Amino acid sequence: MIENILLLLQNPVALLDLVLQGLLVGAVFALIAYGMALVWGVMNIINISQGEFVILGGFIAFYFSQWGISPLFAVPAAAGALYAIGWVLYRIVIYRVVDKDLFISILATFGISISFQQIMNEALTADVEVANHGLGTWSFVGGDITVEQIRLVALVFALLIGVLLAIYMRRSRAGQAIRATAQNPRAARIMGINTDQVYARTYALNAALCGAAGALVAMIWAVQAYGGLVYTVRAFMIVILAGLGNLVGVIVAGIGLGAAENLAGFILGLEFQIAFVFGLLVVVLIYRRIRLGFARRVLS
Repeated sequence: MIENILLLLQNPVALLDLVLQGLLVGAVFALIAYGMALVWGVMNIINISQGEFVILGGFIAFYFSQWGISPLFAVPAAAGALYAIGWVLYRIVIYRVVDKDLFISILATFGISISFQQIMNEALTADVEVANHGLGTWSFVGGDITVEQIRLVALVFALLIGVLLAIYMRRSRAGQAIRATAQNPRAARIMGINTDQVYARTYALNAALCGAAGALVAMIWAVQAYGGLVYTVRAFMIVILAGLGNLVGVIVAGIGLGAAENLAGFILGLEFQIAFVFGLLVVVLIYRRIRLGFARRVLS
C-alpha cells in the first residue's frame, strides 16, 4: 500500500488519471443516490432495493446488446421499464408501509431486494454480464491518461437526466406536488393534492432513475444478480453526506465518492475496493452521529 501511494506521489499524471476516471462515474452514483433521497424525503422510506433496480436496468442494457441493439438505447428503455415496475411495486407493497415506522419500510424493501435477486438469478442469468457498447478510448499525455468514451457518455447522460429532473420538479405541476408533499403531506392533502398518487409517482421515478443508471453501469463495468447491495450502500452514504433535498450536494458527494473509490482501488488493491466503500460508510455514520450529538449539546 505504501509503495502504491509513493508511486502516485512520484507520478502526478497517474494520480490525475485515477481521479478523472472516478469523477466521470461519480455522476452515475449521484443519479442513484438522488432517487433514494427523493423517496426518503417525500415518503420517509429508505429503499433497500435501490441496488436491485440498478442491476435490473443493467440487464436490460445487456440484453439490448445481445439482440444487436446499441445499449445506449437501453438507457431510456430501462428508465421506462423500471418506472412501470416501480409503480406496480408501490401499488402492491409500498403503499402499505407509507406513514409507518421507518424500520417497517426497511424490512419491506429488503424483502423486495431479496425477491428481485432470486428472480433475476433464475429468470435472467446468474453470470456476470457486460453490455458491449462498441465505443473506444481516448489517450492523452502520451497514453498516460486514458478516457473511456463510454464514461464520458455516461457523465453526459447523468447530467442530462439530472437537468431534466430538476426542471420537472420545479416547473411541472406533478413535480410541484411532489415538493409540496415532501414539505407537509397533511397540508398537501388539504390543498387537494392526491398524496397517494404523488407517492406512487415518486417511487416509480426513483426506480426509473435507477434503471437508467443501471444501463450505464452495465456498459461501464458489469452486472450480476446479487451485485445490487454495493449500489444501495453507495446511494445511502451519498444521501447521508449530502442531506435530503440537496441536489447539488448529492452531485458533489457522488462525484467525490467516485474519485475516492477509484483511488482506494489502486492503493489498496481492487479486491479491497468494495470493502473500502463499506468501511467509508461506517466512518460517515460515526461522523454524523458525533456531529448530531455535538449539535444537541450546543442547543441544550
